[in-house]
Amino acid sequence: MLVKNKLLIYNNYLILLVYLRMSQAKTLTENELKIVLAVIDKGRNSKRNRLMVLFSHWAGMRVGEIASLKIGDVINEKGVAKDEIRLSAEQTKGNKARIVMLGEKLRKEINGYCGQLKKADPTRPLITSQKSRNGFSANSLSQEFKKLYARAGIAGASSHSGRRSFITHLANKGIGVRVLQSLAGHSSIATTQLYIDVNDEMKRVAVNLI
Repeated sequence: MLVKNKLLIYNNYLILLVYLRMSQAKTLTENELKIVLAVIDKGRNSKRNRLMVLFSHWAGMRVGEIASLKIGDVINEKGVAKDEIRLSAEQTKGNKARIVMLGEKLRKEINGYCGQLKKADPTRPLITSQKSRNGFSANSLSQEFKKLYARAGIAGASSHSGRRSFITHLANKGIGVRVLQSLAGHSSIATTQLYIDVNDEMKRVAVNLI
């Protein structure tokens, strides 16, 4: 019993740490995301920056997962976007392989980006620096996210904002927490619940159900 209690306390501590870290990342509204994308479209590396932000907002991917992507992870041998990304254990948090589902809108963005790449070597990084053509580390890509959000005037946003927004918006549309847990690649429903940012729209829907 004592061991179980210690494990429970430890698990609750880990969940609290996740919550404290996530609470610092702003959840964007759909309009705020449109503002970010509009700013990106007017700047340099627009297709690259647009795609990496949409991987976050439309697929709920972690910044480290986005940084780890190779061209062959997202497009097939015909050069067309796949329906899903199969991340290896080495590409994910916690060394646990997972599948990322890609919606139609995101696949269209992938096709547009990959179509303008000079080399479609499946082993090359998908998101690269313009100067070196090398991939980003998770930390350096996080800094790129911060710069983009700052340019768009979105205070409090970070590389984790898209992931929180992804889960929150789907919850707002009635998607069950077990589906959200699977989409996010969480091992615990409790962790997924901490990502959901309760907003006024959710509360309006709730009271109208009475």
